[in-house]
Amino acid sequence: MTSAADSRSSASPGIPGSPGRPDLAAVQRHTVRVLMTAQVVAGIGMGSMLSSGGLLVENLTGSRSVAGLATTLTTLGAALMSVPLAALSRARGRRAGLGTGWLVAAAGAMVVLAGAGLRAPVPTLLGMLLIGAASAANLQSRYAATDLAEPEARAGALSLVVWATTVGSVLGPNLSGPGEAVARPLGLPGPAGTFVFSVGAFVAGWAVIHKGLHRGLPTTAAMAATATTITESARTTSPPRFRTRMRAAAGHVLASPAALTGLGALVVGHAVMVSVMTMTPVHLAHHGASLSVVGLTISLHILGMYGLSPLVGRAADRLGRIPVILAGQAVFAAATVLAGTAGGRQWPVTAGLFLLGVGWSCATVAGSALLSESVAAEHRSETQGLSDMLMNLVGAAGAALSGVVLAGYGYGGLNAAAAVLVVPVSGLALVFALRRR
Repeated sequence: MTSAADSRSSASPGIPGSPGRPDLAAVQRHTVRVLMTAQVVAGIGMGSMLSSGGLLVENLTGSRSVAGLATTLTTLGAALMSVPLAALSRARGRRAGLGTGWLVAAAGAMVVLAGAGLRAPVPTLLGMLLIGAASAANLQSRYAATDLAEPEARAGALSLVVWATTVGSVLGPNLSGPGEAVARPLGLPGPAGTFVFSVGAFVAGWAVIHKGLHRGLPTTAAMAATATTITESARTTSPPRFRTRMRAAAGHVLASPAALTGLGALVVGHAVMVSVMTMTPVHLAHHGASLSVVGLTISLHILGMYGLSPLVGRAADRLGRIPVILAGQAVFAAATVLAGTAGGRQWPVTAGLFLLGVGWSCATVAGSALLSESVAAEHRSETQGLSDMLMNLVGAAGAALSGVVLAGYGYGGLNAAAAVLVVPVSGLALVFALRRR
């Protein structure tokens, strides 16, 4: 008697291979292409929002200090959405988890437009919180690329999805001008126009996921089971219920030195990057840098974060996760020394920010791969959601505290504080490497 799962596999034309034995390599290649396409399309919406969110809040409130709430609430929204989307991915598959993230973000952008039309800051900020779901979906897409990847190719697959983010990060901020032209006939404040593009981009991201992943395997747990061997129990197991299991996920991470090392590299690396990057434009402007220099510095920083990720992924697959994590910590140290000792000189700050992005790429790609492969398949989605939640929480905290540190100890003190964070991650990675030997 044929089970429901067998019927799904044999009836799915998008999964080549014999009935019940899909061509997993073909499914993996197709999945990575779909995820990269979604990252490019939906990433444009996120990039355009980041360039205009603060300006819109300032326009509505007349307060520059309140403008920072746009980024803070978006980051907080990503943290809040990470766990539910991960649980949904485990229970209903990546298509449901990622697609829901993009749809929630689209709804958030529409709430922002409604708030802007009413000149009401509160609904506008609520919309920013919902848009954080886009960041959560963005981060979880990199994990989806590893579901069916061979162990020696996981970091490479993950890095390709990270690399695809570059396109949206570069194109999105350049929509500010066209956004103003769109806003005028709609009776909206100028900075709100880019959110019209965000709605379209997020919906397009959902459509790519909905169309491209619907023929994939039903859940990430089923993917993992199929990737190893298709057993009768794997075929007949019903999809798990939608529920979050954060306590179990945290327990699995704490019980695994490898998973703990990967999580530490991810979370602390994100804190280092966000804290320094957030205050760099302020530091440069204080020393007389033009907007073009500030823009170039941030663009090179983004290039360091995403543009080199395929090379980082290849290195993590060939050399191992721990060597690349340690290399990332060394690059972080070099970046903070270079930028922190620059004073008023602009080129060392720009070079330091580029290296800061490269260090983040090493920590994120290698750390994500190590974390993902170090926990059992049935706990993987929640563990990934836990890591994304912690990344966004420390990002929000780092952004908030960086201004206080800059005011009290200067840009050099901020970089020194960030450099100190490199020490525990390096120690954790070295201890794990020695214990494994």
